[in-house]
Order: sequence, then C-alpha cells, then structure tokens
Amino acid sequence: MGVKDIFAYDWTYLMPEITILGFATILSIMDMIAGKRLNRTILGWFALVGIAIATYFVLDNVATLQEPYSYLFDTMRVDSFGNAFKLLFLTGVAFAILLSISYIKESDEVKHTGEFYYLLLTGLLGAMVMASSADLITLFVGLEILSLSSYILVGMRKKNLASNESAFKYVVTGSIATAITLFGISYLYGFSGTTNLYEMTQRLAEAYHNGFGFMILIGFAFMIVGLTFKISAIPNHMWAPDVYQGAATPVTAFLAVVSKSAGFALIIRVVILSFAGLFNPETQMSMFMDLLWYVSIIAALSMIIGNTMALRQTNIKRLMAYSGIAQAGYLLVPLVIFTQSFIFEQTIFFLSAYLLAAFGTFAIIMVVTRDRKTEDLKAFAGLYHRAPLAAVAMTLFLLSLAGIPISAGFFGKFYIFLGAIGNGSFWLVGIMLATSVISYYYYFGIIRQMYMRPGETEAALKLPAGVLVVVIVAALGTFVLGILPEILINYIHDFFNPYFNLGDML
Repeated sequence: MGVKDIFAYDWTYLMPEITILGFATILSIMDMIAGKRLNRTILGWFALVGIAIATYFVLDNVATLQEPYSYLFDTMRVDSFGNAFKLLFLTGVAFAILLSISYIKESDEVKHTGEFYYLLLTGLLGAMVMASSADLITLFVGLEILSLSSYILVGMRKKNLASNESAFKYVVTGSIATAITLFGISYLYGFSGTTNLYEMTQRLAEAYHNGFGFMILIGFAFMIVGLTFKISAIPNHMWAPDVYQGAATPVTAFLAVVSKSAGFALIIRVVILSFAGLFNPETQMSMFMDLLWYVSIIAALSMIIGNTMALRQTNIKRLMAYSGIAQAGYLLVPLVIFTQSFIFEQTIFFLSAYLLAAFGTFAIIMVVTRDRKTEDLKAFAGLYHRAPLAAVAMTLFLLSLAGIPISAGFFGKFYIFLGAIGNGSFWLVGIMLATSVISYYYYFGIIRQMYMRPGETEAALKLPAGVLVVVIVAALGTFVLGILPEILINYIHDFFNPYFNLGDML
C-alpha cells in the first residue's frame, strides 16, 4: 500500500479514535513540561473535553454512516456495532474521570495525577480499537493497549500495599490469559492462513470440512478461556476481587464497566465472525450452536459462583467484584441464545443499565468508604440519616443490579429471560432465576445497613460536585429506563439495528 492509497480513505469515520489519541498525547506533553506549576485538575477537565468531542464524532457517524466502512485491507471496520459500544466506553470513562477529579483532590495516594488521566484515555482508545477491529492483529493491539493501561492504573497508589499486590496479581493473571488467547489465535491462523476475521469465516469452514474439526474446537476453547479474563467470567475470574479491592475506586469502576464492555465487544465479534460459518458436512447442521454449549457452561458457572461467593463478603468492593462475575454470566446468555437482533439490542441495553448502576454504586462507595476510612459493609450503617438522597440513589442502583422492577436492570434481565425461554434454554432460565434470588440477600444486606443499622456518627455526608453529577445522571437514567425501557430499545433499533446483521459482519 502506497501513500496515495492511505490518503484515498475517508478518515473522518475514525475521528473518535484520532481525537482520543490526540488528547492523550497532548495531556502527556502538558504533564511533562508543566512541572509543579500546573494544577493537575485542569488535566482532568481537559480530558473530559476530549471525550465530549469524540462523542460528537461517534454520534455523527451514527447519523451519517449507512453501511460499514473498512480501513487498511479490512483491519478496522467502522459500523453500528462498534459505534454503540464506543458510546458506552466514552460515557463510562467520562464518569470515571469525574470520580477521579474528586478522588485525587481529596486523597494524596495518587502522586502522578497527569499520568492517571491520560492512562484512562489510552485505555479508552484500546477499547475503541477493540470494538472496531476486523483483524486479529488490530484486535490484539487494542486489547493490549487497554490491558497495559489498566495494569498501571491499578498500581497507581504506589505506597499502598494492597494496590501493589493487586497490580502484581493483575499483571500475572493478565499475562497468562493473554498467552492462552494467543495460543487459541495461533490455531485459527494455522487453519485459516489469515488474521482477517471476515476471511477466516470461510477458511475455517473449509478446514472443518477437511477433517480438522477437533483442532478448531480446541482453538475455540482456548480463545474463549483467555477472553473470559477481560470480562471476569469463569474460569479467569479470581483476579477480580483482589484487584477491585486494591485499586482506586474510580479505577475499579473503570474495570467493572468499560473493560468488561470492551471484552464483550471483542468476544461477540470474534465468536460470530470466526465460527458462525461452521457446518457439519454430513448433517449440514451448524456446529456453531454446539460450540456455544461451552459458553453456556461458562455463563452458568459465572452466575452460580459469583452470586454464592458474594454472600460471604464483608468488603464492599470485593462484594461488587463477585457481583460483576455474576453479571458477566447474565451477559453471556444472549450470546448462547444467538439471534442477531437479540444478541445486539439486549446486550447493549443490559450494559447500559449496568453502566449506570455500577458507576452510581461506586461513586457512593468512594465517598462513604473514604469518610469512614474502611471498606467494610458497616461503613454504610446509618447512611440514610447522614445523606438521605445518597441512600435512596444507592438503593435504586442496588435494585437495578439485583434486577428488581422500577429499575433499568430489571428490564435488562427480563429481556434476557424472555429470549432464553423462547430459545428453549430452560435450564439457563432456572439458573438465572435462582441466582438472582440469591443476589437479593447481599444487595439487601447493604440496604439494611443504610436504613436499619445505627451509624457511629450522625454528621451529614456531602457528595463532591463530580460525584454528585455521576450519581444524579446515573439515578435518573436507571429510573427512567426502568419505567420507559422502550426509549433506549427504540433508539438502538432505529439508529443501530438496521445496519447490524450477519450480512454486515460476515
């Protein structure tokens, strides 16, 4: 490819990624040359400006892009699938920066403030690349950009022993997961002779017909096991409780929502594009549904282990980690059901509801644990008397995570229930219902502390401005989508779903 070919592309569709890259670069230069003269809070607000501009470009792509647009031999593909996930990433990182501004201002644990902000932007860039990747190489590059940024963010509290330990565990387990993923990728490349996901679909089908079906299944198994690390699902889930506990709370929220959403974007693209074309040459039946049987086992175990282990937790951030493992199990069910509109619409809706509830929850966790200087559940005792509105908002977020009516999380789970029943996956439905009931115990345990347990102090608890913005936006979004879910469903269908179909992806 020559220079003329590069300039022949319409690069405006990649302006969201270019904007984030540019702002991350400028932030790093500003941080390097400003010394101690610059108030580092300005860097946080500057990063928010970059996110706002990138969001504008994504929305412009949503309005103007009529069909997928590919770059550089189809290594990057801008389509409605990627645009929907990018909006989630941008919103999540904007929330994380708002929390970080307050966290860093009132805490002296993070010394390198400038690095903190532009690492959030580079992590965001990696997630956006993952969402638009159409090639295993660019996909892996995006994955590593996100992973490396996350590793450093987790260890930013350099003088905190728990942070150091969690960062070390995160790097080690992440490296193992990366090695497993690459091993699975090597099988796919070996049998297809290409790293392009769209070419791989047909070539893997040919290799499968030529007697290499078992080896392709091995490659599938290794890839899925490796990629479950990014979504903190079984069997790569044990890093989550330690990392969630040791990381700064805004970073924990970033990992819980943005990193998890990027992992699902990656899994959906790779699984559908690489394996959807596999057919048994004798029966002419799709082998893809047989492959998804393994995914259903991962989903079921994630729901069971995540919810049962959360019952014994007294540390609020470890509890949220196991809750996140269970949520990953629920989110894998649409992939098992596998209908093209369902897997997209309901996954985006569930992730949107989870984004609002999780960030709202972590925002209040950050303020309460910092005020009481403990992360024990007892820190929430008497919160209703200290900050009534914060307690009501926290209750709404917990109801959403539990999947109880009047919350967005209820409809997120409800749509998945309906899809699983319609698909005949009654055993998964039973597990979802049973584990959801189990989750009520530990979610309502937090609510019980807020309303029914006396606190050690009755002093009013004030939410900082950035935290207050996150809590208000998240609470309003959770409530409105819990009453009128069709607002988001119709938006997804009208602006994304018409161009999301297997024809586009395959």
